Amino acid sequence: MEESIVENKSQEKTSWHEFLRFAFIALLIVVPIRVFIVEPFVVSGNSMVPTFENNNYLIIDKISYKLNNPKRNDVVIFIYPDPNLDNPKKFFIKRIIGLPGETLDINGSIIFIKNQENPEGFMLEEPYVKNIANNITHVELKSDEYFVMGDNRSASSDSRYWGPLKRKFITGRTLLRLLPIKNIDVFPGQYKLSE
Repeated sequence: MEESIVENKSQEKTSWHEFLRFAFIALLIVVPIRVFIVEPFVVSGNSMVPTFENNNYLIIDKISYKLNNPKRNDVVIFIYPDPNLDNPKKFFIKRIIGLPGETLDINGSIIFIKNQENPEGFMLEEPYVKNIANNITHVELKSDEYFVMGDNRSASSDSRYWGPLKRKFITGRTLLRLLPIKNIDVFPGQYKLSE
């Protein structure tokens, strides 16, 4: 009987050691993935309706923009670029409309873009926009600036109001939508648009 008790304590010690070892290995794997590769976010607000609804649960890709530059139409997560903000870690979700070096003229629902490839300019197609706003804006983007807008134009605080977004504030792009389950999607909100 006593011998059995000694064996159980030894097994308990081994189990505890195995658990700690497993937890350590899991942390070594999970923490770098969470910090450098992907991160979860929950949408709060209606600025991206109908593409994203309030409480959509997203996973964002944080590594792509370390290898490549953001592209027009990417849905990006970024730190709100206001140095006076109480919470500098407040994140926004918007769509990239204008790229570095471009000139944008916005008149209501019409967005006209000029760049080196299209010096005569082109009108941006936006099939994802269901709710327009009556803004008139002219902006010339610098080499590190992007123009971002919400898909729900009349309910979005975006570059039309607080100016271009500097590249350094962009955290990543949408990779997965996990909730609601009926809307599970890979690269949600991405559209192929012609120029």
